[in-house]
Amino acid sequence: MSPDFLVNPAIFLIDTLVSLYIFALLLRFLFQWVDADYYNPISQFLIKITHPPLRMLRRFVPSIGRIDTASLVLMLGLKMLGGYLIFLLQDTSLTFPALTVWSFVQLLDLLFNVYFFAIIIRAVLSWVNPGSYNPAVSLLYSLTEPLLRRSRRFLPPIGGIDLSPLIPLIGIQLAKMLVLPPLQQLTTLLN
Repeated sequence: MSPDFLVNPAIFLIDTLVSLYIFALLLRFLFQWVDADYYNPISQFLIKITHPPLRMLRRFVPSIGRIDTASLVLMLGLKMLGGYLIFLLQDTSLTFPALTVWSFVQLLDLLFNVYFFAIIIRAVLSWVNPGSYNPAVSLLYSLTEPLLRRSRRFLPPIGGIDLSPLIPLIGIQLAKMLVLPPLQQLTTLLN
């Protein structure tokens, strides 16, 4: 058995574990940002699994206003570490600035995807099972309501149909097309 045989499983494992933890950190950050229910069981789960490293990091990285900068620093650091290990296993190298920009692009893409899918799921749930309570649905509403509230000012419900999710969905897709490619090119230039 050659050592190359173990490279793909190692990459898969590193990418999966790092991505899941970063996803938990991002959700915790976003739920704090939108003032979601702190006592929601899902919020409590996210707090419990992300609190130990954040507690240590907050000693050195204070919050700036409502922005939990320790969460942002931890997400970026974990993404950079995971990316470094994956590139190392692939015999590819990135300079530190290129790795930093690459990690930032990956986190920004994750943020766009979280909001995109949260809005779609919320729209589908409003058609399928409106008015039911579930801890996950409650957090989903807390996360998406600030965007949808703003979009309802421009596109109020028409004939009982709420088309307000269209504006943020189009905006997210445009942002992905306009923001991510130049940053990806910057990664290439910095390498």
